[in-house]
Amino acid sequence: MSNIKIFDHPLIQHKTTILRQKSTTNKEFRELVEEITMLMCYESLRDLPLEDVEIETPIKKTTQKMIKGKKLAVVPILRAGLGMVNGLLRLVPSAKVGHIGMYRDEETMQPQEYYCKLPADIDKRLIVVVDPMLATGGSAIDAVGQIKSYGGKHIKFLCLIAAPEGIKALSEAHPDIEIYCANVDEGLNDKCYIVPGLGDAGDRIFGTK
Repeated sequence: MSNIKIFDHPLIQHKTTILRQKSTTNKEFRELVEEITMLMCYESLRDLPLEDVEIETPIKKTTQKMIKGKKLAVVPILRAGLGMVNGLLRLVPSAKVGHIGMYRDEETMQPQEYYCKLPADIDKRLIVVVDPMLATGGSAIDAVGQIKSYGGKHIKFLCLIAAPEGIKALSEAHPDIEIYCANVDEGLNDKCYIVPGLGDAGDRIFGTK
């Protein structure tokens, strides 16, 4: 599928392996999530348009490149997605941040939305939806659908760990969006957790396990 990008950069792979380890502390986990997101952000925003601008260095006036007025919105899927936001904001501090709240019904395994707040001009922005895990794809599909209902058009989805089932479901439901992930794992277990995965990302980020 041409809209899927799997990162094979050694730094991303190395940090993801540490992230997975049971012995990694909550503090280390949060820091690694942010660092991996920054590395992924660098590559996933490669297509931002540039324009020529005239500046003056201490030596002379010159024409150089700057990003061409492309507004960015970061939309984490709560709560685990919050752990990825700072990684993006450190590279693009002017980005606006929306929020979509989802939780998984433990009986039906279906996502339940409880909150949605997006920038008013979401239809004019490049939107990066972030969630550390793409398991069944249900939450991501619903989140992207919500954004589209508010007029969002140019959407990218960033995750750290994905199951093949989630990638397939999301790409089929929204074939127009770009999906970026650091690792694709074996699949889902009978409780719809990613295997080998890294456990519950929200619990590990916020120390609630």
